[in-house]
Amino acid sequence: MASQSVYWKFYWPLTLTGAAMLLGSQFQNGILARYPDSSRELAVFAIAGSLSFFFTSALVFIPQQINVYARSPHGRRMCFRFTLAISAGMAVPMALASLTPWGRALLGRAYGLEGDMLISVAEYLGYLAPLVILAGMRSYLAGLLIQSRLTGWVTLVNIAQLAALSGLLLLGKSLGWRAVETVAISGAASSLLELGLSYWLCQRKYHPPVKLEHEQVTYGEMMSFFWPTAITSLMFSLSRPVIFSYVSRLPEALMMLAALRVGFDFGMLFFNPLNQFRHFYVTFGNEDPTGVRTFAIRVMLVTTLIMAVVCATPLSGLFLGELLGVQGEVLWMSREVVAVMCLIPAAMTLRNYYHGQLLNTRNTFRMGVGGIARIVCIYGAAVFFFKMGILDHITASLILVVGFVAEALAVWTKAPVPVASEVRG
Repeated sequence: MASQSVYWKFYWPLTLTGAAMLLGSQFQNGILARYPDSSRELAVFAIAGSLSFFFTSALVFIPQQINVYARSPHGRRMCFRFTLAISAGMAVPMALASLTPWGRALLGRAYGLEGDMLISVAEYLGYLAPLVILAGMRSYLAGLLIQSRLTGWVTLVNIAQLAALSGLLLLGKSLGWRAVETVAISGAASSLLELGLSYWLCQRKYHPPVKLEHEQVTYGEMMSFFWPTAITSLMFSLSRPVIFSYVSRLPEALMMLAALRVGFDFGMLFFNPLNQFRHFYVTFGNEDPTGVRTFAIRVMLVTTLIMAVVCATPLSGLFLGELLGVQGEVLWMSREVVAVMCLIPAAMTLRNYYHGQLLNTRNTFRMGVGGIARIVCIYGAAVFFFKMGILDHITASLILVVGFVAEALAVWTKAPVPVASEVRG
């Protein structure tokens, strides 16, 4: 049974890793906010980015799957091939939406887009599609590093990626590149850097488990584990597109979309430590379920407190206004979005705790059910607020809260946590 200090030593690099990834979105928002007609640029990327995240999110649980199954040479080969096939499959719909007339027509109908807005969103998707494959390969390598408890190295790799991304974003803006070129080139180059560094570390520092397991794992078994987690992630990533699809039909859609993009991304900086808890539970949950539960509650309370302090003080203006360059009405609306999202951490912690149990027992089906419950409630709330004429940036943020609460209740379970021999056997 490990101590809280041991848990923290393993946990904090993962938190920084997720924070580095999320800061990339903040830098992208900050650069786009400095372009002429910044509200339009932020709104276009809000739609394109949410669609890209929809497909990339299917890979969110790949590191946990690698941690579970890549415990023999055969298991690692199967995990690599599986990840490559899945990530390539996720990239295809994005490319079709960007390059084919019927794909663009579906895109326009889904979001009520036409003209230059539709062309801009489709162009973004064309650039972002190959990055899904890079994300899959990075997730595979990250899973191996986390399996070897090399979380500190994972953090350093992500910091290097963030530095490259931010530098290239600034370079593109200073050289007068178009917004889409700045975002696309910086994203591709920084992702390639992260992939290369992760591969180099795995070649030199990865140590496979002493006990060989899953020496005969099949694609069918891996797919049975994967598809419910993919549904969980896809339903999460659909949250923004569903909300945005209704907000985009409002008279002041550009302002609201820009504020929601900034507020949601900023809120994720606080939620990131809670999402990393699933990695933590897969590693330690079987040894000390009570200890990891205590650790999770402490992290949740501290996160909520910090989030509330930022919202209630001039710090929100410093981060959103001074650092990101968001101004005027979009700044005030973004602050209100973040304030509403202070309701999320408790539900997210409960959800992630039970996600950890389900991942360890390879009983991921219930996670898929929770994801479906989430998106059904979000869709229902969006339709209700829209038809009642009360949909705005505040109620749109409340819809996201509703989704987290619904998912947490759906995965709530009192099933006993099995011992390690039962899980790994």
